[in-house]
Amino acid sequence: MKVLVTGTAGFIGSTLSHRLLDRGDEVIGIDNLNDYYDVNLKIARLDRLTCRPGFTDIRCDLEDRDAVEKAFVTHKPDRVVNLAAQAGVRYSLENPRAYIDANLVGFINILEGCRHHEVEQLVYASSSSVYGANTEMPFSIHHNVDHPLSLYAATKKANELMAHTYSHLYQLPTTGLRFFTVYGPWGRPDMALFLFTKSILAGEPINVFNHGNHRRDFTYIDDIVEGVIRTLDSVATPNPDWDGANPDSGTSMAPYRLYNIGSNQPIELMRYIEILEECLGKKAIKNMLPMQPGDVPATYADVDDLITDVGYQPNTPIETGIANFVEWYRDFYKV
Repeated sequence: MKVLVTGTAGFIGSTLSHRLLDRGDEVIGIDNLNDYYDVNLKIARLDRLTCRPGFTDIRCDLEDRDAVEKAFVTHKPDRVVNLAAQAGVRYSLENPRAYIDANLVGFINILEGCRHHEVEQLVYASSSSVYGANTEMPFSIHHNVDHPLSLYAATKKANELMAHTYSHLYQLPTTGLRFFTVYGPWGRPDMALFLFTKSILAGEPINVFNHGNHRRDFTYIDDIVEGVIRTLDSVATPNPDWDGANPDSGTSMAPYRLYNIGSNQPIELMRYIEILEECLGKKAIKNMLPMQPGDVPATYADVDDLITDVGYQPNTPIETGIANFVEWYRDFYKV
């Protein structure tokens, strides 16, 4: 297939692009190389892709309507994976307009491109953040998610609603993926594992929010990518049993699907830090702090629908995933 992937300089986008190229797909990559975090890391990810046959590199903002339209007209992708977004719960408190531009304006440009150019399937990144104030565990795609706790989460919920509209009006198959705390080699420097590793190796304190009482469904990057590929290959279809009198949030009478991609095994933050200390051979100096605005105390993914529909469940042990990250980090930064 010819697959348009947005966010190819990003953590998930770059890893996914390698997997698609490995199996013989052609990848049209879009990224704007913004400076939300270290651009040098993004360039290093892209450098590994641009040398590969079958990869095309396009530099533009998703909110640039003409540039996005040109990419569709020129390359005529069969399917699209939209991973580009302004990420981060905490940054959305500081720069909310960046989320409107990238996550809403950018997403409507992708939807319009798919609509007008006969794209077979759109897969897009949502987030576990959409569960917001929900406390019923594990989080299910069939639960109502109308109480986001950050603007980032609100834009991801909005993406799901926008996608449903296009699935209904234009019969565009769309699949939204709610990712749960992704980690692993080539990860994001603003995420806990990266920050903790850097500080511990430097002998500096780590900030442990909510006094360490967080529980997270940490999901290894390879498991996330496998889930993306399985859903990309399985075009969304209408649910024949969908009932407007008792509406199911995860499916529709339109060709629309939502899936959680998580490990289905939440880990205590303090255990996460303990495993990292073992891998680094060094103890952390912990700065215990209260929970930050917009954060949630726990995440836990129900992945039953992912198993039923595409036959996949993430299975990388946290010990293996953290060890792989530490090995990559030491090699990449020569520590």
